[in-house]
Amino acid sequence: MNLLIPDKWLRDFILTSASPDEIAKDVSLCGPSVERVIKSEYGPVYSVEVTGNRIDTASIYGFAREVGAILPRFGQKATFKEIKIKKPKLVKDVSYLKVELDCNLCFHFTAVLIKNVVQGQSPDWLKERLIAVDARPINNIVDISNYVMHETGQPIHTFDYDKILGRTMILRESKKGEVITTLDGVKRKLPGGDIVIQDGKGRLIDLCGIMGGELSAVDATTKNVLLFVQTYNPQKIRRTSMLVSHRTDAAVLFEKDLDPEAVYLGLQRSLDLFLKLTKGQPAKEVLDIYPKKPPTKKLNLNIRFVEDKLGINLSKKEVGDFLVKLGFKLSWLTGGSFSVIIPSYRAKDINIPEDVVEEIARIYGYQNIPSCLMSGAIPNEPRNGLFVFESNIKKLLKGFGGYEVYTLSLVASEEAGPSALKLSNPLGKEALCLRTSLMPSLSKAALENKAEKDPFWLYEMANIYLPKKGALPEERQMLAAVFKNMSYREAKGVVEGLMDELHLEVDYELNDAKSFTPSKHLLIKYKNQNIGVFGEIANNLFYFESIVADLFKSANFVGQYRPIPKYPAQIEDLTFVLPQKTKIGEVIASMKAVDKQISEVTLKEVYKEAFTFRVWYVSPNKTLNNDEVDSLREKLITKVKNSYGGVIK
Repeated sequence: MNLLIPDKWLRDFILTSASPDEIAKDVSLCGPSVERVIKSEYGPVYSVEVTGNRIDTASIYGFAREVGAILPRFGQKATFKEIKIKKPKLVKDVSYLKVELDCNLCFHFTAVLIKNVVQGQSPDWLKERLIAVDARPINNIVDISNYVMHETGQPIHTFDYDKILGRTMILRESKKGEVITTLDGVKRKLPGGDIVIQDGKGRLIDLCGIMGGELSAVDATTKNVLLFVQTYNPQKIRRTSMLVSHRTDAAVLFEKDLDPEAVYLGLQRSLDLFLKLTKGQPAKEVLDIYPKKPPTKKLNLNIRFVEDKLGINLSKKEVGDFLVKLGFKLSWLTGGSFSVIIPSYRAKDINIPEDVVEEIARIYGYQNIPSCLMSGAIPNEPRNGLFVFESNIKKLLKGFGGYEVYTLSLVASEEAGPSALKLSNPLGKEALCLRTSLMPSLSKAALENKAEKDPFWLYEMANIYLPKKGALPEERQMLAAVFKNMSYREAKGVVEGLMDELHLEVDYELNDAKSFTPSKHLLIKYKNQNIGVFGEIANNLFYFESIVADLFKSANFVGQYRPIPKYPAQIEDLTFVLPQKTKIGEVIASMKAVDKQISEVTLKEVYKEAFTFRVWYVSPNKTLNNDEVDSLREKLITKVKNSYGGVIK
């Protein structure tokens, strides 16, 4: 995710003389990447890329903490101005609100009533900061919510207290089909299992973590506000956001599993601003429901362990300075050992000693760690193996005129088949199951090219996932192709060309199968083993599929040497009328078996039930005369007539 951070706002929390360009350059080397510094009428604005595991940096305050730790490594003085949290009176029950909640849905719940708020426009300084981060100023109450979210990374929400009927909030999972009208005026039908809040009359007043409900919205008549600061189950927020197709800034933050301790920071900053900008009167008691406070995380390391991992010598002071500036607490033990207490905002991504070493390394600067060339001989490029085989197959199919595509392994349920594995936390309806075949994805890709009238074909080499009872699914790599605007013969010719290049003498056996047009499905067999399928599917498409491992075991890109005949071949075309469903591959094989002097037989043309074959007559000892060719021809005609009922035309 990308974050906009105004330089003026950043300097509320960092004391330094470093210029915006210097901050951007230095921080990018050791922390979040500053993609550019935007010049705006409100001053420089940093465009920062925040990785999913570092949600603690997705705020002005969090980014400032990184700046304070990094700049001194580049000779710049920098002091991080930490906000000292002064917790108000926190209680588990309050007179102004009754709450019921499932602690598996909401990890930390706080709420406080603020009476007699005065609505109006926010001061210019606040408006300017919101505009600089692409947020639209509305009024002082709404602006406070947006301001605190950008500053602390903790979303907050405000309700019109007088619209909460029964002064009751019940936080629960939604039922499938329930409807809520959100603040944007859109009626949203819920998929079920979403985190919602209902009031004392059973009305849905909040789609938690995503958007508030219209029934409890703050408007021009609002006098009493319920300030609401929480953290939620991230998987639930992500699922709902995707299924209802509504992505908000709050949802993006909540789905990253926010620090439940940061609720207090968001609460304090919100109360400060409400007192300053609305002249509201907060209740003396703040409702605080925090049943499962996570334990403090602690890791033990040794400085020699750090040095071995990084390949450099570090002093205790260096290690201590790096970690303390990032918010870690250190205790030195005996023999170079030390314990590290992980701050709550890093508890999700710091799990093992190596994670701590990584923090030391990035603040030290990867660019400062000496590099050395790898010793030993340079490995030769592999000339065989599955990886090389896959690469050669792709080059071959590209040379044939195919277009390689990459489709998603996650598909909709209607594309997956009845035996497909369903995900417990899908990203959306279009990514509900693991695919069991490449056919739906490739067919969809081909049909999406509606405007293309010329023949074309797509191919893909990718995994499918076959269910295994009591175990993880079997991952099977497949090679598949789909042909559009092509004839049966043209499509099959590509498959035959592939088999020829792999030097596989295969047979094609007619065999009806589900998903294929009757009488237009072929089993591709090599030494009586099935190695693939080909045939016509829905929407006038032709489809080929093979298991990559089977091809790899059987194929050979280097064919057997056959000397060029010394004597010229006699070539002619023979046309036979054959009964329906005659297996042409068998006809060709039987014609070649008539005599050793029939070196090659290919199918040249088909018109209705008439099949034209091109025949090569070659002798290794001499040039065949007309009488000898006539004799061979008669044998061929007799063989086709007796074996297949073919009539020469």
